[in-house]
Amino acid sequence: MNKKVKWGLVAFIVCALVCWGIYSQMPKQNSELSQADKVEAGSKGKKKVLNVNGMRVKKGVLSDEIMVTGTLLPDEEVDLSFETSGQVVEIMFKEGAHVKKGQLLARVNDKVLRAELRRLSSQLKLANDRVYRQRTLLQHDAVSQEAYEQVKTELATLKAEIDAVKAQIEQTELRAPFDGVIGLRQISVGAYASPTTVVSKLTRYVPLKVEFAVPERYAKDMKPGISLNFSVDGFLQTFPAKVYAKESVIDMNTHTLTVRALYANANGLLSPGRYASINLKKQEIKDAIAIPAEAVVPEMGKDKVYLYKSGKAQPVELKLGLRTEDRVQVLSGLEVGDTLITSGTLQLRTDLPVVLDRVD
Repeated sequence: MNKKVKWGLVAFIVCALVCWGIYSQMPKQNSELSQADKVEAGSKGKKKVLNVNGMRVKKGVLSDEIMVTGTLLPDEEVDLSFETSGQVVEIMFKEGAHVKKGQLLARVNDKVLRAELRRLSSQLKLANDRVYRQRTLLQHDAVSQEAYEQVKTELATLKAEIDAVKAQIEQTELRAPFDGVIGLRQISVGAYASPTTVVSKLTRYVPLKVEFAVPERYAKDMKPGISLNFSVDGFLQTFPAKVYAKESVIDMNTHTLTVRALYANANGLLSPGRYASINLKKQEIKDAIAIPAEAVVPEMGKDKVYLYKSGKAQPVELKLGLRTEDRVQVLSGLEVGDTLITSGTLQLRTDLPVVLDRVD
């Protein structure tokens, strides 16, 4: 082998090795990825399957309810005080006791008034005798009509003065204006009381008033006779009450309407001043078809839902009725036993293949 051929062969081998090294560093198509791409490409023509939840359409009771907070108020409550001023001479009630209407609770000094009453009362018999004698004499024309009228006036004046003193004596007495429970007394015997001095508080809490406020959109529904239930902390049961009155206007600051209901509280179990959680039923419909509000899809001014039929989603147009916070009444469009799709509603399309994960 001559020298040129030898160096040519060496150059060829070196070039081959360099080319092989460059080729080995270049990225190559992975056979597995290539196969996956083929599968993906083949599946592009197929419809995607969506996993959803559903529910069987059935009839039941649909209640339109609102939850608000309120306060328990006494049926009647008043701060007791004397109508006149004077020194307290007697207190005749026990704190926390039940008292009857008209029961005497306390007195201020009335000695001067009672003395005046005795003085006037002692003149009453004499004044009556004068009238009797003058009337007899008048019948025999022994006195003038004017003299008779004068003694009659004197008798009437005396009686009026006696009535005035009796009224003043009544003002020295503190009596219960209604049946109720009297609270803690604020004064003691010997204290000087005036009409501004609070002796105690009298409360009647059988029955109880339940006061609460509702948003203005519910104002027209608040009518006397509407039933409600309320609960208070510390009691497991709920208590029934009925609306009996409402405020004449809506509050301009809160845009709410104040309403009052009455609870019998026959056993005196509840006390006024407590907070109450109120469940107010505005309307109750029996045998109603009600579905979750999130299942309804508004579209072009119409309401529709999707039903599960033979593994596919099928749209149905609805006519809706009563709406609550989380449910809506269906007047037409659904039948009992239909399977309603309740999830993934924004992804649903007509004839989209679906798989039910759960059916309620």
